[in-house]
Amino acid sequence: MIMAPCIFCPPGRPRKLLHEDDKVIAFEDINPAALRHYLVIPVDHIPTVRDLKRRKEDYTLVEDMVKIGQSLLQRDAPGAVEYRWKKIKYLSFGPLGGFIEADDLLKKIKPIDNNS
Repeated sequence: MIMAPCIFCPPGRPRKLLHEDDKVIAFEDINPAALRHYLVIPVDHIPTVRDLKRRKEDYTLVEDMVKIGQSLLQRDAPGAVEYRWKKIKYLSFGPLGGFIEADDLLKKIKPIDNNS
């Protein structure tokens, strides 16, 4: 299956990144639905959330994405008493890749500990 070009890869990648590392980039949504509407996406292409498995690397990636989103909100709204997950509630991978609440996804892909 041939994937369509990614709108988040150069040259389409936003010029102003809020975060960048070897696994994740973050930037403001160009059509924000909220005052602070950030996209935190993996550098590696993941076609859909269904492609994430109960593997340590997938769990760690999603966990890092959530932490980065929380960190950006904390940095940009330090006086806020609470952060509603609705601001960073859903993770989406790829165009129309599927939406799922971050906490539900983490539960779904948490690696099974065979040593227990």
